[in-house]
Amino acid sequence: MANTKSAKKAIRVMARKTAVNKTRRSRVRTFLRQLEEAIVAGNYKTATEALRTAQAELMRAAQKGIYHKKTASRKISRLSKRVKALAA
Repeated sequence: MANTKSAKKAIRVMARKTAVNKTRRSRVRTFLRQLEEAIVAGNYKTATEALRTAQAELMRAAQKGIYHKKTASRKISRLSKRVKALAA
């Protein structure tokens, strides 16, 4: 257990940041799940709308440090490729 005042404060700060990051990660996963459901259903219009919102959430998460920038870009690229295949 932390002994110093600063260490105790660091633990409190870390707990707050962990909670915020957890909600952000959960939010991203929700949008990705909605996109995945639209792709599986084969609904192109719904999938494109879901892709737009998921893309925004992924990039926001990358800015906040939840995901690495290149990881978010890779996910977006792969998802957009799958959505584009629905149109064909």
